Amino acid sequence: MSDEQARLAELRDRIDSLDRQIMDLISARAQCAQEVAHVKMASRPGEDVFFYRPEREAQVLRRIKADNPGPLSDEEMAWLFREIMSACLALEKPMHIAFLGPEGTFTQAAALKHFGHSVVSVPLPAIDDVFREVESGAAHYGVVPVENSTEGMINHTLDMFISSHLKICGEVQLRIHHHLLIADGTDPKAIKRIYSHQQSFAQCRKWLDTHWHEVERVAVSSNAEAARRAANEPGAAAIAGDMAAELYGLQKLAGTIEDRPDNTTRFLIIGREEVGPSGHDKSSILVSMRNKPGALYELLEPFHRHGLSLTRLETRPSPSGTWAYVFYIDFEAHVDDPQVQAVLQEIDAEAVELKRLGSYPIGVL
Repeated sequence: MSDEQARLAELRDRIDSLDRQIMDLISARAQCAQEVAHVKMASRPGEDVFFYRPEREAQVLRRIKADNPGPLSDEEMAWLFREIMSACLALEKPMHIAFLGPEGTFTQAAALKHFGHSVVSVPLPAIDDVFREVESGAAHYGVVPVENSTEGMINHTLDMFISSHLKICGEVQLRIHHHLLIADGTDPKAIKRIYSHQQSFAQCRKWLDTHWHEVERVAVSSNAEAARRAANEPGAAAIAGDMAAELYGLQKLAGTIEDRPDNTTRFLIIGREEVGPSGHDKSSILVSMRNKPGALYELLEPFHRHGLSLTRLETRPSPSGTWAYVFYIDFEAHVDDPQVQAVLQEIDAEAVELKRLGSYPIGVL
């Protein structure tokens, strides 16, 4: 045996030993997770018990990233632990996560990024359906898109919060990479139409105008639907992501065709319970102000005076009357923080309505 072969054999033996230790430690962690679940159920007999704690998981993932010794990146190490926690949580009862479908969409990718792959993901055809599925208790949580860095806010999601009693329990940001996809054996010169969601067309407009300006663009309900059509229709291509390409067995004719390389979509996690402080949180509110001079100043000034950082301010038409508006506001802090309580008391005294949508950990992954 050469020196190289001897060294490789030694390293492989060490890897085998480490694998056994890792497996033993993961099993021990899973047993602890089971004991936590049993303690919770024993202390609340007959009640609905929430095993998933968004604030606790955010704290764990932040600690993992802070303590990571390398050589794996912080993101890769956190992703590994995300999957371990997902598998441990599923030992008692896998969570059902509703998302804006069909399968293969970026929303499903966001759901799996946030909850891990040991959940049951439930595709639904519309944002309204995701809200109803969670409100009814058929799903533990829902995942809906709320804004894109290129195209702005998804107004339908914001409008749903006006009437829904659900809470925002988390957020996840997903870097969006679009690809031009074709079925195996498709001749690029024979492509007559390109299918995609209208937002994806908007995010790839310049690239399409440069390379495929003569080909018809057909908007469909989702990128996954576009991929399905490209897989079954001669002369068709689709703009979609990696998950849709894998699901429908498509090939990349061109990759990462989005006009902006930093193209990112933010998704919200919606649920039925309040989330406790994690130490690095964001809060969302809806406010309807009286229509009078200085109303917007009265709304925003308390945030400045108490040192709270606003991350989003949007205006939506109010369902209560013509030319009345509702303000959607995101800011960094938890609603339990004393300065937040002071700000909300001041706003409540001047507002027609103040609705607390929830406080939740700022996205870790």
